[in-house]
Amino acid sequence: MSNRSPAASLDADNGTQAVKAQLRLRELILAGELPGGTRIAELALVDRLGVSRTPIRAALMRLEQEGLLQALPSGGYAVRTFSERDVSDAIELRGTLEGLLARLAAERGPTAAQLAEARDCLAGIDAVLAQPSLDDEAFLRYVRLNERFHVLMAEMAGSPVLARELERVVRLPFASPSGFVVVQANSARARDMLIVAQDQHRQVLDAIEQGEGGRAEAIMREHSRLAQRNLREAVRSADIERMPGVRLIRNGSDRG
Repeated sequence: MSNRSPAASLDADNGTQAVKAQLRLRELILAGELPGGTRIAELALVDRLGVSRTPIRAALMRLEQEGLLQALPSGGYAVRTFSERDVSDAIELRGTLEGLLARLAAERGPTAAQLAEARDCLAGIDAVLAQPSLDDEAFLRYVRLNERFHVLMAEMAGSPVLARELERVVRLPFASPSGFVVVQANSARARDMLIVAQDQHRQVLDAIEQGEGGRAEAIMREHSRLAQRNLREAVRSADIERMPGVRLIRNGSDRG
């Protein structure tokens, strides 16, 4: 029997519903179903997402904190647009933080369990990239393994403070390690680019194991440059149907 009060149970349920609403609303925005500049109506979301206004309000506030929404002077929220510079700066910040975390991981030393799981992630990515061509399922598996590897790199540093800051940064639009991987699915060089990224994964893990902090940091900083390259290709692509959210960048002004 639960010892929680009815009020506590209600708060917990609203929190769960807010997270679900946040995830679904983010999907709608990045799928292009809510284009840049669209004003968000709470009541419409209640009907569309099937949750009450309280978790909807919480979800809207969280997405504003992530940067996908902006608060309007008249009240309510609208879907933001971004300049290419906005996204580039977010990727640069991620690269800086991941570089620092990689250096600390090398200096402080990861656990055997962390190294073993990281190797398993890389083995899984190798299996994906061994396919002669990559379908949607393969790209999604790559995304999951890639994100887990990056999380492990952060955990190896043993710094909850920096890990929290990195978690905030990767929630920024298009700033995650796999933010532009889906765009690569349309490129003839897709698999080649992912192989380069995988080589950098192996190099940074080796540097961490060897305690080479400076080398580990430099590799992770260079690793983020692949995302910068993908950003440039994405916003200049004539075919963005596979990633409609890129329109949020195309429509952004120079200052965002």
